Amino acid sequence: MLSLDSWWWRFLETYVYAELPPPPRRRTTPLQVLCVGPPRSGTESLSQALAILGYDHSYHGWDILFEAPHRMQDWAALARTKWYGRRTGSADLAAADFDAVLGHAAAVSDAPASCFAAELIAAYPEAKVVLNTRSDLDEWLGSMDKTIVAINDSWMFWLIHLFHREAFWAWHVSQRYLWAPFFRAPDGHMATAIRRNGKWVYQEHCNMVRGLVPKERLLEWQIGDGWEPLCEFLDKPVPDVPFPHANTQNKGWKEREQQAMNKWVFLALRNALVLGAGLSGLGAIMYKQLC
Repeated sequence: MLSLDSWWWRFLETYVYAELPPPPRRRTTPLQVLCVGPPRSGTESLSQALAILGYDHSYHGWDILFEAPHRMQDWAALARTKWYGRRTGSADLAAADFDAVLGHAAAVSDAPASCFAAELIAAYPEAKVVLNTRSDLDEWLGSMDKTIVAINDSWMFWLIHLFHREAFWAWHVSQRYLWAPFFRAPDGHMATAIRRNGKWVYQEHCNMVRGLVPKERLLEWQIGDGWEPLCEFLDKPVPDVPFPHANTQNKGWKEREQQAMNKWVFLALRNALVLGAGLSGLGAIMYKQLC
């Protein structure tokens, strides 16, 4: 697979699938909580819990894909800087880089937090860090296989991304820039890498976080722990509502898949048909000229 820093990917991003990005955000509220645990570790439940606790916008990986207007090209640029450095200036990512996409968020979880954990921890030294984990890695890997891996294995989602700009960025960012390098898939074969490397990457990531964050700034938490340790760590009163359980395989995740289908599939099929008709017409004209 070509490096994501190669001329080919830059050409596709700049000319073929280019979209005008919205203006950069400005930080309007301090970034107070970083939930840096790996995917399928209660990330959306935790994000919803933080919103209940009053954190003004808890930014989740789904926001990368579904917020409007989207900033997927900006997340791609951040990931390229993380993995390949800048062509000019400092190679380090700083708070200003993240504020441009997270400036309205008081908390962040899932892909944007875990894939940039080290950079966010360094950029926001005042933020508290939650390391959300699962105790059973076999169960976690099974959940990954039925969700993130299943999407990566899907020829339909891969095909859709070729015929719609926004779908291209959704696949490009999530499948190429974020999860593939996170799970050590330099060849781009993310599904194979997760099945092969998932458990040790999970453990290595958690150990990295433990090594970077002072104990008084870090909470290790699992969804079964519920409100009490989270609220004590964040100095918040325990809400009088059940702890949210979101993004389960058979409900939350399926709803997100359907949201992606509704958002991109029809338009991608329309674009494919238009392109096919155009190519057929061009072929017919050339055939007549040659005959």
